[in-house]
Amino acid sequence: MIISNDTVPSEFILLAFSDLSEWRFILLGFMLIAYLFIVMGNLLIILLICLEPCLQTPMYLFLSNLSLLDLCQTTTTIPQIIVFLISGGNTISSERCQAQLFCFVFFIGTETILLGVMAYDRYVAICNPLRYHVVMSQKMCAQLVSATWLTSSLNATVHIIFTFRLSFCGVNEINYFFCDIPPLVAISCGDISDSITAMLATSPVMGFGPVMCIMMSYIHIIWRILKMTSSAGMKKAFSTCASHLTVVLLFFGSCLFSYVRPISSYSLNKDRIIALFNNILSPMLNPLIYTLRNKDVKMALRKMIGKKLPS
Repeated sequence: MIISNDTVPSEFILLAFSDLSEWRFILLGFMLIAYLFIVMGNLLIILLICLEPCLQTPMYLFLSNLSLLDLCQTTTTIPQIIVFLISGGNTISSERCQAQLFCFVFFIGTETILLGVMAYDRYVAICNPLRYHVVMSQKMCAQLVSATWLTSSLNATVHIIFTFRLSFCGVNEINYFFCDIPPLVAISCGDISDSITAMLATSPVMGFGPVMCIMMSYIHIIWRILKMTSSAGMKKAFSTCASHLTVVLLFFGSCLFSYVRPISSYSLNKDRIIALFNNILSPMLNPLIYTLRNKDVKMALRKMIGKKLPS
C-alpha cells in the first residue's frame, strides 16, 4: 500500500550511518555474521519441523511460525543496512520506506500475538492435558495462526495510513537505521494526535491482549506446577515452558523499552541501538534457545545430521 501525500518527501535520509564511518567495516562484519546466523538458525528450525513427523504438533507449528517471523522481520531491515554499509549510501525512497514500515510493523505485531497464542497452548498442555488434542485440534491451530497474521496485517495497515498522513514540512532526515514509527513521528511538523490515537486504539489487541494472555496462562501454569506431587512432573512442566518464557522476556523486554513511552521521551541516538537489539539479538537467540533446551528438537537434529550432539 503506497500512501500519497504532498507533504511526504520523495525520499528519506537515514542519518544513523553518518556518524559511524570509522566503525563502518566492523559494523558491516557484525551485521553479515548476525544475519547469516539468523537465516541459518531459523531456516533449520523450519526445516526440522517440516521434515520430522514427531515435531508436527501444535507447539511446533507455532514455533515454525515464530522462526518464519524472525526471518522475515530481520530480512525487512538488515539487508538494506548491509547494502548501505557497503555502498556508503543512506537514502531510501518514500515508497520503499512505506513498504519497510508496513512489513516491520506487520511482522512485529504478528510475533506479539503469536507469543500469546503459544502461552495459551502451553496452558492447555499443562493444565488440561487430557483435552489438549481436542482443544488444540489441527483446525483450531490453523484458525489461530490465520487470525494472528490477519489481525497484524490490519494493524500494520492502520499504522502506515496514519503515519504517512503526517506533515513533514520538507524534513526528510531520520536519525535511525530504518523506517519506523517513532523516528517518523519525531520529524513530523503537524498534529500527531491521530497517529497517537491509532497507537492507543490498537494497543489493546496488539499489546495488552497478548501480554494478559501470557500472564494469565503462566499464573495458571505455575499454580498447577506447584500442586504437583512428582518432582519429575514438575521438572518436565518447567522444561516445557522455559524456552517460551525466555523468548517472551527477550521480546517484550526490548519492545517495552522501545515503544511504551511518551513520544516526547524518545532519544533516537539511544533508541536506534535498541532497534538493532530488536532486529538482531532476539531472532538470533530464539533458535538457540529452542534447540538447546528442547529434547525433541535436539533428537530431530541428531537424526538429520546423522551424529550425536552434546546433551
